[in-house]
Formats: sequence, C-alpha cells, structure tokens
Amino acid sequence: QVQLVESGGGLVQAGGSLRLSCAASGRTFSDYSMGWLRQAPGKEREFVAGINRSGGSTYYADSVKGRFTISRDKVKNTVALQMNSLKPEDTAVYYCAASYRLATVLLRKDDYDYWGQGTQVTVSS
Repeated sequence: QVQLVESGGGLVQAGGSLRLSCAASGRTFSDYSMGWLRQAPGKEREFVAGINRSGGSTYYADSVKGRFTISRDKVKNTVALQMNSLKPEDTAVYYCAASYRLATVLLRKDDYDYWGQGTQVTVSS
C-alpha cells in the first residue's frame, strides 16, 4: 500500500503562483512513477503532469506546459507541482497519484494505482 498526502492548495489571483506538495509513504518511493491530475466541477479528472521513477523524465498536458513544473525528492519522498502564471481555468481539485506501471508516459487516470485525498486550488480573475 502507498499513502499519499497533498498540501499547498489555496486561493490565488490570476497570474499568481502556488506550490503543491505530496508526501508518499508505505513503499519504496523509487518503485513508482508519480503524477498530478485535477478535476474541476462537472468535468472528468484530467492529467496535468507526470514524472518517471528516477525523476529524469517529466511530461505535461498542453494546457499547463511552460507554466507548471513537476519534481520529486528521493530523500524526502515527496513530489511537488510548482504552478506559475495561474489562470481561472486552472481551478480544480488537484490529486497526487502513484503508478507501478512500466509505461514511459501515464496520461489516463486509470494508469494510476494510488491517490491522495486532493487539495483545492482556486484561481480568481
């Protein structure tokens, strides 16, 4: 079992920044790839950013590319999402997720095996 706990959400004005963090426990951190997904009211959960087991490869949804950065800390067993130039359309509940799958890129919510409880991000215009 893997436990994931997110923190760092909140309310920010458009153009501002937030940093989300996810603490992982329960299994060897390097055994799984990590991702951030989000879900806005009335919408499907969508992929935002992913990072592979070693942290050497990252990938992003087109909607956040150039504004968001995902990273992982092997010592602290955490994964972070730095969000800059936030837009009102970024408003959603953001979820940290872990996957044991060996695929290089994990874009679907069904690709992930473990989830955090979610943290709300609200961007005002």
